Amino acid sequence: MIGSMRLARHLRCLRLLRRPATAALAILAPAGAFAAEIDGTTLSPWWGLPFAGILLSIALLPLLAPSFWHHHYGKVAGAWALAFLLPFAALHGVVLAGVQFVHAMLAEYIPFIVLLTALFVVAGGIHIRGNLHGAPGLNTAILAIGAVLASLMGTTGASMLLIRPLIRANDNRRHRVHVIVFFIFIVSNVGGSLTPLGDPPLFLGFLKGVEFFWTARNILPETLLVVGVLLALFYALDRWYYRQEGVLPFDPTPDTRDIRFDGARNFWLLGGIVGLVLMSGVWKSSIRFDVFGTEVGLPGLVRDLGLIGITLLSLKITAPQVHVDNQFGWAPMAEVAKLFAGIFLTIVPVIAMLKAGAQGPFGAIVSAVTRPDGQPDPAMYFWATGALSSFLDNAPTYLVFFNTAGGDAQVLMGPHAATLAAISAGAVFMGANTYIGNAPNLMVKAIAESRGVRMPSFFGYMMWSGAILVPLFVLSTFIFFL
Repeated sequence: MIGSMRLARHLRCLRLLRRPATAALAILAPAGAFAAEIDGTTLSPWWGLPFAGILLSIALLPLLAPSFWHHHYGKVAGAWALAFLLPFAALHGVVLAGVQFVHAMLAEYIPFIVLLTALFVVAGGIHIRGNLHGAPGLNTAILAIGAVLASLMGTTGASMLLIRPLIRANDNRRHRVHVIVFFIFIVSNVGGSLTPLGDPPLFLGFLKGVEFFWTARNILPETLLVVGVLLALFYALDRWYYRQEGVLPFDPTPDTRDIRFDGARNFWLLGGIVGLVLMSGVWKSSIRFDVFGTEVGLPGLVRDLGLIGITLLSLKITAPQVHVDNQFGWAPMAEVAKLFAGIFLTIVPVIAMLKAGAQGPFGAIVSAVTRPDGQPDPAMYFWATGALSSFLDNAPTYLVFFNTAGGDAQVLMGPHAATLAAISAGAVFMGANTYIGNAPNLMVKAIAESRGVRMPSFFGYMMWSGAILVPLFVLSTFIFFL
């Protein structure tokens, strides 16, 4: 009798422990057991609200509550991320929510932010010494040089290298906003369209099998047109301002006899960054690690660890005076890191709904890029990719439409080359439409504001891009994609 009572107690205990034990086993199970994706066809468009919320916060709070935003933007981004994660975990399970969180962080956010940080630190360790005078010709030349460098060292690297000397060159000008706006247009975006090193979307295409020089061969005319027209417009506008205002009687930057580079050793580190990025795309390894359902390949791991090492090495070998002269600080990087952490998380259901294709909640978008005969429409791909890249991160947006167009790199480089060109151009060019379209946009804005330049608000910047870029993109559509 006593034995049967003990047995009954043990059975009750086992039943009580069954659920926690099951959860524990799930956590300890092989990572492949967690490999689950969100079925976008089952989601409601309401899941896009946290993403819309963070976008509206970035757009409106700096205008409506500037002090609050300045001190608490990280908390706001975190709140919107939780507004997606907590309800999603409650409705779809903690495991699936955890899988999505880990994937967004490990596969997308951490490589993204590690590369940006490396470029930010290394470029911030190079100081162009000397007082450049921001006349229209010189400003236009700097923008043109930046457009070339953007495809060689990335839009982030070129932006961080040139934005400080450009601001310093124009610190005796009354009107400087247009200089920074055109810099974002040309150097932080359009200039990076010719190689996979230039912009993350093109690097993702490279990893999918697109040849390294394919974009240079196939969207060079589009890039030359857009950059050429922007440089001409900038020169005309800057010359008009220069004639109207002249310069201030006092130049905050003293004149120097020559122009030279301090911290030039960082140029070697920039080469190291380029080499690591190329290595991760060329090196094929079967060694992979599963982390809660996210596959981490050895080449990507080596790349990220190498980039962290280069970042630390740059901080060590760069003389403190170089950072002082550059007014180097972590605030711009912190802003990008916090805001994009929220963006990368809240974008998860939006991308899932787009991946669902014509059967998903955003099926109208997918159907709009296909002609009645079933063939892709390059003009619609250009605008659909570009419009979403203006507000979503342009790298996953590129992948969505790359896959929508078939996902076969050989076919897209061949019979559907016009479609791949449209996707590539749309993702890179139209990242300039808003501050959040491409990561360097926010970094340049933050650096300019830290130097006393009163940059336009989110919607104020869109007035610039709407007036200048959108007509130029319409012209490009008629010339190249119809």
